[in-house]
This record gives sequence, structure tokens and C-alpha cells, in this order.
Amino acid sequence: MFGFFYNVIKLILLLILPFVLLIRGSIFFHTNFEWYSWFCLAAGVGGTAIVLFIYFSFFYGTLTGRFGDFDAMKRRAFIAILVVLLYCGHGILFFSNTNLKSTALQNEMSNLHPVLRLSLSTLVFMDKDLLITDASRIPEDYKKMGLKTINHSLHYKQPSTGYAHAVDLRTRGRTELKNNLVIWYFRLMGFRTLRHIGTADHLHISLLSHDAPGAR
Repeated sequence: MFGFFYNVIKLILLLILPFVLLIRGSIFFHTNFEWYSWFCLAAGVGGTAIVLFIYFSFFYGTLTGRFGDFDAMKRRAFIAILVVLLYCGHGILFFSNTNLKSTALQNEMSNLHPVLRLSLSTLVFMDKDLLITDASRIPEDYKKMGLKTINHSLHYKQPSTGYAHAVDLRTRGRTELKNNLVIWYFRLMGFRTLRHIGTADHLHISLLSHDAPGAR
């Protein structure tokens, strides 16, 4: 029985690893090297494609009993890169209106850092009820909400990247277990998380900005 559960856990971890490497790897290069946003994502794509290539090679070897010639290796490498690119493209560009508080948020999502967008779409696969309530803002938005204007909000587009680095998620109407799992998901990926009770109870997720390292 123990061996069965061990194999199940191992399989789950192997399946999760590419997603963690893709997002966490991109954030690593963003945090430590301050690369341009799309270069960070490209580095994450490269690392994930290598892992998928290893997976494909393992399954190919298990089924055929051999590693394959150079052409077979090239095909596996091409497929691995293509799979990751298609996944990233869909995750970054497409968000269902069912996961957005309003249709106006579609435009805001395009102003959000691509790695943050990708992390959200990845979470939506596991949490279909996830609801994004706010993404990019301008200073005037705080006045409209009756709040004091914030000078260094990560909801603003950051000068070094041209993207907003924060997003808000609804917590109301969801169990605390779900909310806590979402918090730990984003922390695992390398984001900052805060539970805010302002205009409404919500979860604030942010990516480090080198323009304002202390801002959240």
C-alpha cells in the first residue's frame, strides 16, 4: 500500500514539475537578473522544454528499448518546445470572462506582466471558480473607489517592464481552504501574497518590481 501511494505522489510531482519550472524559473530570472519580461519567460520555456524532452525520451526508451537516433531526438525536442510555446501562448493571451469580474478586465489583463498572467491561467485549470477582480490601475482609480492614492502601487505599469505587477482575486464566497491553497500556490511560484480588507475582502498577488522593491 505504501509503495502505491509513493508511486502516485511521485507521478503527481513529475506532472507538476514542468509547470513549476516554467513559472518559478521565469520569476528567478526576473528577480535575480532583471531581464526583460519576455526574456525571463523564454528562459522558463527553455528549462521546461528540456524537462519535457527528458520525459519524452524516457517514455520513448521504455516503449522501444532504445534512445533513438539524432532525427528522433530533434523531433522530441521540437515537440517539447512546441507544447510549451502553445501552452504559454494560450495561457497568456486568453482569459475566459467567467474568471473576470467584468468584461472591462480583458483590457487590464493585457497590461499585466506575462508571467503573472501565465500563473493565473495555470491556476484556473485547477480552480475553475477563480475570479479576478482587479488588475492594472491608474492613480485616479483609487479616488473613484474612495481610497487614498498610492504612489507606488504594483497595480500601476512599472517603468522597467511596462506591465502592472499585481492582481486581486476574490475571496468572498469561497472556503478558507480554497483561499489558503491559492495563497500557497502563488508563494510556491515565487509571488508575494497579501490578504486585503479594503473595499472588499480579497487576495492581493504581486510580482517583485525592481522600480519599487518594497512596494506590494
